[in-house]
Amino acid sequence: MAVKNKSEILLETGTNEIEIMEFKINDKLYGINVAKVREIMVAEAVTAMPLAHPVVEGVFKPRGSVITVVNLAKYLYGNEATNGERDLFIVTNFNRMHIAFRVNSVEGIVRISWTDIQKPDKTVSGGEEGVATGITEINGDLVVILDFEKIVSEIAPRTGIQTEDIAKLGERKVSNEPIVLAEDSILLSKMILECLHKAGYKNITKFDNGQEAWDYLRSIQDEDTLAEKVSIVITDIEMPAMDGHRLTKLIKSDKLLKELPVIIFSSLINEELYIKGKQIGADEQISKPEIGSLVEVIDHLLEKKRR
Repeated sequence: MAVKNKSEILLETGTNEIEIMEFKINDKLYGINVAKVREIMVAEAVTAMPLAHPVVEGVFKPRGSVITVVNLAKYLYGNEATNGERDLFIVTNFNRMHIAFRVNSVEGIVRISWTDIQKPDKTVSGGEEGVATGITEINGDLVVILDFEKIVSEIAPRTGIQTEDIAKLGERKVSNEPIVLAEDSILLSKMILECLHKAGYKNITKFDNGQEAWDYLRSIQDEDTLAEKVSIVITDIEMPAMDGHRLTKLIKSDKLLKELPVIIFSSLINEELYIKGKQIGADEQISKPEIGSLVEVIDHLLEKKRR
């Protein structure tokens, strides 16, 4: 079951909507952003890899491409995990990687607004760095949307943001340029802030979603003082309340804010979503976890503004 032509993912960019694929593990409902899904396959035999993480089943090779298989039930439930005869592989594409996740069943795809997705309470999400990125109600059932980037970075830390990438940029000067960052992941926010601080960017105002960032931008929307409060906006795409595409579209449609450079920094920068980002006016789009590239783009856009 290929998912590439699934109702064009989002019919119009910047509408603050998301399509969620519901799936089950141990009879519990979970969700994944359809934009991350390449295809659904019937689970097949895999080849185990030595010294792999315990939740990594191994690899398989559909149509000539070697893909790692993660047992999602084992990750979530440990020894309580059970594989079924009708299990499926959700083959994903994010962070420029293809990874398959074993699930028990796929229930369908629904379109909802980001405003319908709530950030889970820390007491039920495993603390500040929990694996649930959001919770929503679909057809009367609660669906937990999983943070697949966190799952992968926990299994293979080298696939995540690496602070040492900043050292490769050489000696840096301290900059007081005001930067607005919209990122809902607490773990990724900490890493991004640490990297930007190491790169010399000390004046960063961070928000948990696009709505909070937009409210802030509207509150400082004074033609005379705007440049003192914000020089550039960096935004993720997937965020509760308001996503990064909607935030970008609002900024670029506002007569006072439209010249403000916007960088989309997301795991979802594939060919299709890159085009959508350009359509709504994003100045640059960088795929996570390329933090070094993000710093270089910030340098370039701020230098361009000063000319």
